[in-house]
Amino acid sequence: MNLALSKPLPRRSMLRGLGAALALPWFESMNRAIAKPASLNRPPLRCAFLFAPNGTIPAEWNPQGDGERYETPPMLKPFEKLGLKEDLIVLENLWNKRTRGRNGHWPKVPAWLSGGYVERGVGSELDTGGTSVDQVMARHIGHQTALPSFELGIDQPRTGIDNVGGGFPRILGSYVSWRDPHTPVTKEIHPQRAFDRLFRTRAVPLGQGIDPGSPAARNSLQADDASVLDLVLDDAKSLQKRISGHDRLKLDEYLESVRAVERRIEATLKPPRRWINKGGHEMQRPEDEMPDQHARQVELMLDVLVLAFWTDSTRISTMMLGDAQSGATFDFLDGVSGSSFHGYSHHREKADKKDPYRRICLWHVEQAAYLLGRMKSLDEGGSSLLDNSMVLFGSSIKDGNRHTERDLPLVLAGKGQGALRPGRRLRAPKETPMCNLHLSLLQRMGVKADEFGDSTGPLDGLS
Repeated sequence: MNLALSKPLPRRSMLRGLGAALALPWFESMNRAIAKPASLNRPPLRCAFLFAPNGTIPAEWNPQGDGERYETPPMLKPFEKLGLKEDLIVLENLWNKRTRGRNGHWPKVPAWLSGGYVERGVGSELDTGGTSVDQVMARHIGHQTALPSFELGIDQPRTGIDNVGGGFPRILGSYVSWRDPHTPVTKEIHPQRAFDRLFRTRAVPLGQGIDPGSPAARNSLQADDASVLDLVLDDAKSLQKRISGHDRLKLDEYLESVRAVERRIEATLKPPRRWINKGGHEMQRPEDEMPDQHARQVELMLDVLVLAFWTDSTRISTMMLGDAQSGATFDFLDGVSGSSFHGYSHHREKADKKDPYRRICLWHVEQAAYLLGRMKSLDEGGSSLLDNSMVLFGSSIKDGNRHTERDLPLVLAGKGQGALRPGRRLRAPKETPMCNLHLSLLQRMGVKADEFGDSTGPLDGLS
């Protein structure tokens, strides 16, 4: 989404930064240490939210029987194949009550991490009814890392109103991360730009075989210009007179971000303590061009997410594998051709559509398994990156064909440094607020909170 201006912007570095990635890279550099930070004594705890669109096939997701341990259902087999079953909690009977009876897709996406009631307004009247849990975490602990949070995705944000789907603005389905009820946090969908948000300086030639955990790479993270805030303020004020009405929401997001930096200036004068991993985890800088295959784009973005956690560049991340009505095609999968993922989700139990839908849903689970497998393979002084994380994977609807919102398909992975007890299913009482889970994750991330969204208390049985 480019800023629409009455005349071209000058090619200044700060403006180029604004346009390169609408995830506010220009102010994040203020959080990078001015002096070399001290390292932590133990790995930090991380939390990630991996969103898959268009639901699943309930009969192939739900484990059979009533026991705590379970026989792996077909849709969760990719986790088992990679030896990840003992790293998962299969969550059951969670939902977002305020999405009941609403449109099948658009209002359910922002509610996934907030539990809010989403209004139909557009532009400055956007109202999702809540701030997403990742941004509440970032608000409380984001100052501890270079990037307070890290938002990734695959699809370009959508515009316009879906008059067929209840009159909701399509932009609602493009974001799971919301800074406040009115402001989405822009996700990065370009692999190279996402990578460069972690390693934006050129003090060392990153992406040319340089280990991101090496001293040279770590030192380069401290080389950003710490006086950038004044430049951003000047540019933001200049833009205010030239930006189109259509983009005022985006301008408000920039200005709010600048204000957030102002509130954190004093904190940035003290370098955040950084976890320094030993051993190698190299990743070549992605090519400048957008990958020409959907599968490659997803793989690269997941690799960047792992790298962000591994280098302690952030401890909070969201990743969208697709937006609310993802129109991505999956011709690279056997037995899938022609229709989009969203089109196949409305299979009406017809085999010629349900089978391709099944294959796409399984592919998304495979991507989650890939992410967890990478995290599990990385040692952090006797524990794995996955052991030191909490990763939620799932969708905002259960049955993709019927748009049902009860008993959402969710798995929670990792040990959370002992705060989670994986390797089992967790059957909450029917219609338990998903916000109970979010409240529990907030508390485990060190946020002092007694409630979140429509929570009735922390989710019992996680540990």
